[in-house]
Order: sequence, then structure tokens, then C-alpha cells
Amino acid sequence: MAWFSLEKRRSKFGQFLDKHDLTQQIVVTKSGVSRNTISRLCQPKYEEGPTMKNARKIIKALRDITGKDIDYDDLWSM
Repeated sequence: MAWFSLEKRRSKFGQFLDKHDLTQQIVVTKSGVSRNTISRLCQPKYEEGPTMKNARKIIKALRDITGKDIDYDDLWSM
């Protein structure tokens, strides 16, 4: 029996990327938001979300990539 889990702990945003089989790099490329920001937003301690400017860029990119109607609440807590 393992004493630890190999599964990554992820924020709501990170879980969304995993569920839709998206890489952080595709979001970086499509949104223009820095790799460091996207990586940080996938970590559970950053559940509060990005600036509104970056949130708009990320949401637009994810809508374009997935074809889904995505809202701020789908990715981050208010």
C-alpha cells in the first residue's frame, strides 16, 4: 500500500484542463497569458483566480479551444 498519492492536487482550473485533456502550453499559446501564471493557476493554493484581464484572455482561449460556453465560475471561486 502506497503512503502517498501520485495524483496531482489541482485547482478547479487545473481540473478543468485535465478533464478536457488540455495542456498548459496550449492555453499559454492561445491566451497570451504567461506560462508562470497558467502554471500557478493550476495549483490548489491559487483557487482565487487571476486578474480580470487575464481571466478574460483565458476564458476566451478556452471557449475557442473547447467550443463550450465557459464562465469565470467554472474555473475559479469568487
